[in-house]
Amino acid sequence: MTTVQHDSAPRPRRGRRPGTSSTRQAVLDAARARFATEGFAATTIRLVAADAGVDASQVMQFFRSKDELFAAVMAVPASALERFGTAFEGPGDGLGERVVRAYLAAWEGEPEESEPLMAMLRGAIVNEHASEQLRDYIQSRLLSGTSGRTEADAALRAGLASSMLVGVVTGRRVIGVPTLVAADTEQLVAVLAPAVQAVLAGPAE
Repeated sequence: MTTVQHDSAPRPRRGRRPGTSSTRQAVLDAARARFATEGFAATTIRLVAADAGVDASQVMQFFRSKDELFAAVMAVPASALERFGTAFEGPGDGLGERVVRAYLAAWEGEPEESEPLMAMLRGAIVNEHASEQLRDYIQSRLLSGTSGRTEADAALRAGLASSMLVGVVTGRRVIGVPTLVAADTEQLVAVLAPAVQAVLAGPAE
């Protein structure tokens, strides 16, 4: 009589399907990268879905429109807020350098911090909400460096400094101006920091 031997080795367990929260996070991560590199207009729900490995209908379940998805992506990381906050700690004569270094580190640093900011910057070109969010984000922090001035003068100086800083990153990351792309951080700081210092704090006495 032939004995049939059964394989007693346990079958490998199937991995659990990603839950709702992990799928939503995958969509956000994919959208953040798309908005940062392609901008608002060129990013589509289908592209984001493909990058996240899900159906477009799943993206729409979490976010009802591209505008809503963009709004969720634009949440500024706490690390970026803290970076700008600490830039105003220290002696006044080093303010320009600290601000420029903090700004470049936020926009050109780790993807978790830089991609939401780049998404906001690229989106500001075609999306009014993104434009307002970017303007408020930068100017509200630069106003900290204009203490002791009248409200109108402080707002003007913060606006000028923000325009300078946004222009540099736009030239490097969006337009691709060759000389700006080729410059390293220290070169940019050496040229830009004194100008930002003069705008925010005024000429040295």
